[in-house]
Amino acid sequence: MIHASIKKRLHGAHGEFALDVNLNIQEGQFIALFGASGVGKTTLLRCLAGLEQPDYGQLTVKGETWIDSASRINLPPQLRRAGYMFQDYALFPNMTVRGNLEFALRKGSSKKRVDDLLTMMAIGELQHRKPETLSGGQKQRVALARALAAEPHILLLDEPFSALDAEMRSRLQDEILQLQRHFGTTTMMVSHDVGEVYKLADSVVVMDLGKVTQEGRAADVFSAGQTSGKFRFTGEILAIEPMDVMVSLTVLVGNQIVRVVAMQNEAETLKLGERVMLVSKAFNPMVLKLK
Repeated sequence: MIHASIKKRLHGAHGEFALDVNLNIQEGQFIALFGASGVGKTTLLRCLAGLEQPDYGQLTVKGETWIDSASRINLPPQLRRAGYMFQDYALFPNMTVRGNLEFALRKGSSKKRVDDLLTMMAIGELQHRKPETLSGGQKQRVALARALAAEPHILLLDEPFSALDAEMRSRLQDEILQLQRHFGTTTMMVSHDVGEVYKLADSVVVMDLGKVTQEGRAADVFSAGQTSGKFRFTGEILAIEPMDVMVSLTVLVGNQIVRVVAMQNEAETLKLGERVMLVSKAFNPMVLKLK
């Protein structure tokens, strides 16, 4: 069991607000943190990893205390069994792929773990290359392997697929899910992609201005009991075009362009670039705005 209680004053686009989160996570779970940009998701991850200090907090992982403000305990990052994968991957440019992985090994650990990860991530042929020679997908694989090299008790992923195209993103989502299941590592991922959350997470934690507003299975959280529709697709609005008494919406679903119609009162709340869920219910399509 992982228990995290983190409090920290933050400054965002809407002014000052308080990050105030209490989570109890079962070991081996894959948790997604979902919500708008600037609500504290990445800050929470950084506090768990020891990269930022909370104003007040408690954090126990597998019975070990990492943070206890009352007792003035705040373990530095190198003493926490946490693997962190940054958005920009943050690979050491002066080291080879193998060097990056070996640097992350725990003291006394066998280099066989590096060999195993190179094989599992299909990056063995890259092991003597520097990061600057790698593609985005290759860098992502190396960064993930490095995060796992330290045998973490918790793996923290900050929007790991945001810089990749749809095909590569889907392929690497499959790989990370296989790795998470293989190692059984408790994983917490920041994501803005509903489809990604559905695919990977056992549970989703929705945050708004530092607070947890919803928590549960993705299917329950995102549908919120609004529909029992059989088919659901999520996508991004590319165009909104008025038609007589209806509105035509052009939505990007994966790498496909879909056009649907909505009532004018439904479309009034929608904007270009927003994510929506398309739902089929008794042959009448519904468009639900996502947070």
